Amino acid sequence: MLGFEVAQSTVSKYMPRRRSPPSQSWKTFLRNHADAIAAIDMCVVPTVTLERLFAFLVVGHGRRQLLWFEVTRLPTAQWLARQITEAFAWESATGYLVRDNDRAYGQIFISRVRAMGIRDRPISPRSPWQNGIAERLIVTIRRECLDQVIVLGEAHLRQILTTYAAYYNETRPHLALQKDAPLRRTIQRVGTIAAIPVLGGLHHQYVRI
Repeated sequence: MLGFEVAQSTVSKYMPRRRSPPSQSWKTFLRNHADAIAAIDMCVVPTVTLERLFAFLVVGHGRRQLLWFEVTRLPTAQWLARQITEAFAWESATGYLVRDNDRAYGQIFISRVRAMGIRDRPISPRSPWQNGIAERLIVTIRRECLDQVIVLGEAHLRQILTTYAAYYNETRPHLALQKDAPLRRTIQRVGTIAAIPVLGGLHHQYVRI
C-alpha cells in the first residue's frame, strides 16, 4: 500500500499542471452575458374547438423583455427561421440564443441563426432549468392570461398575446427588476390614480392623471 502511494505521488509530481482556468458553469455564463442573451421557447395553446396552436416566444435575459411572439398551427423549421429574422435585424442580432432541443429546430433554423452571427446555445437534454427565463415566461403567461380566457382561434390568440405583451413589457412589475417593468417606467408623483383595464379587466394599469 505504501509503495502504491509513493508511485502515485511520483506520477502526480511529473504530470503537467492545468494552465487554463476551468470552463465557467452554465449559470455563470447566463449571468455574465445576460444583456447579450435571448431565449426562445414554444407554448402549446388549445382552442375552444380543441385545436392545438403554438405560440413562439423570444425573451431577452437582460431586462426580461418579451421581444417577439408569433402564432402558428405548424411550427416548421422554415417558419421558425423566419421568426428569428423578424425578431432580430441582421445588423443588430443578439449575441447568444438559448433554446431547447426540440426537433422543430431543424437545419434550416440552425443555418439561419449562424448566418446572422448568433451563437446557438441548445440546453442539455432534460434540463429545462437551463432555459429558466423562457420557461418562467410561459408559466406567467399561462397563469395570468391564457388560463383565464377561452381562445377562439389563431387570430384571437394573436390579439390576446399582443395586448398581454404590451402589459407585460410596459406595466407589469417584475421582482427581478426591483418591481420595475422591462421597458423602464417613469415614476408619476402628481395626479389622481386611475385604473385602466387590460384584457377586459383581467389586469389593470395604474396611472396618475
